[in-house]
Amino acid sequence: MFDYATLRVIWWLILGVLLIGFAIMDGFDLGVGATFRFVGRTDEERRALLESVEPVWEGNQVWFILGGGAVFAAWPLLYAASFSGLYLAMFALLVAFILRPVGFTFRNKLAGQGWRKVWDWTLLIGGAVPALLFGVAFGNLFLGLPFHFDDLQRPVFTGGFLDLLRPFALLTGVVSLSMLVLHGSAYAALKVGEPMSGRAASVGRVAAVLFAISFIAAGAWVGGGLDGHRILSGADALGPSSPLMKTVVVTRGAWLENYRVHGVLWLAPSITLLASLAAWVLLKVGRPGAAFLSSCFTQAGTILTAGIGLFPFLMPSSTHPDQGLTVWDASSSARTLFIMLIAVIVLLPVVLAYTVWVFRVLKGRITLEEIRRHAGIY
Repeated sequence: MFDYATLRVIWWLILGVLLIGFAIMDGFDLGVGATFRFVGRTDEERRALLESVEPVWEGNQVWFILGGGAVFAAWPLLYAASFSGLYLAMFALLVAFILRPVGFTFRNKLAGQGWRKVWDWTLLIGGAVPALLFGVAFGNLFLGLPFHFDDLQRPVFTGGFLDLLRPFALLTGVVSLSMLVLHGSAYAALKVGEPMSGRAASVGRVAAVLFAISFIAAGAWVGGGLDGHRILSGADALGPSSPLMKTVVVTRGAWLENYRVHGVLWLAPSITLLASLAAWVLLKVGRPGAAFLSSCFTQAGTILTAGIGLFPFLMPSSTHPDQGLTVWDASSSARTLFIMLIAVIVLLPVVLAYTVWVFRVLKGRITLEEIRRHAGIY
C-alpha cells in the first residue's frame, strides 16, 4: 500500500503527533507542578491545584509511553544511540517523573506543615525539571550530539552530561519551561476557583511573554549563529537503514533550509507566536478556556517548528556528521513499519476517545469550598 519512503515519513509524522500529544496532555501537569507552590499560597489552595491534575496525570503519561514505544519499534538506531549515550540525562528525567506520583501519594498522609512543605518542593521539582530538560534535549539536537558508530554499527557516545548544558540548549530549555508554564497556568486558570485562578492567569501572562522572547531568540540563533547539517549525497529514501552511506555538510543556517525551499512552512513558527500572544490576551480578559486552546496551538507549533527545521535528521552527530541519524537510515523494516501503522490506526482513536471521556466526566472547577468539605487525610 505504501512504499518504504512513505512509511518512513508517516512514522516521522506519527512521532511528531505523539510528542505534541504528550506536550499538550502531560504538559499542563508539568506546568501546574512547576508553579503550584507560588500560585497557591495556603495549604488548601495548593490542594485545589494538585487535585486539578491528580486524577488525570497517569492517563496523560500514556503519550510519553507511546512516544518511547514508537522510538523503540520504528527507530531502533535512534533508541539505541539516545538511550545509551544520554543515560544520565534520561536517568535524571525519570527520577523527576517519579517524584510526582510519590509526592501525590505522600503529601497529605500527614498534616504537619514541614512534611507538606517538603513534598510541595518535591512536586515542584518534578514539574519544572522535566519541562526544562525536554527543551535542553531539543536544543542539543540542533547542536548535534557527540556520537558515532563503530565497525559493528554500535553507537559510541563520546560526551558527558555537563556537555549537554550548552548556552543554546539552555535557551531552548527556557523556551520549553516557559511554554509548559503557560500551558499549566492556562489550565489552572480554567480548572480552579479564585483566588488561584487569577494568580495562575498572571503567571501565564508572564510565561507567554518569556516564551515569545526566548522563542524568537532561539530562532534568530538557529538562523544566524548556528551550524546546521545538510545531506549532500548518499541518502536513499528507499534504501536500507544504514547511517554510514551518506555525505553530510555542515553550514551556517542550514537548519532553515526547509523553510527557504517551502515558504509555506513559515506558518508553523508564525502560528506559534500568534497563539502565545492570543493566550496572553485571553488570560488578561478572563477567557481561560480559549487561552488553554491557544496554548495547545503553542505547544503543537513549537514542536512542529523544531521538527520541520531538523527534517530529515532525527539525531545529528557533532563529531561525525556523516553518521547522524535521519528518517531515511534509522528506521525499522518496511514490514515492521506497516504492521505498527495498522496498530496505530486501531489503537490511537481508542486513546483519544478515552481522553475525551475522562475530561468530560471531570469538567468543572475545583473550589476552596469543595476542598474544605474534604479536609481529611487521604
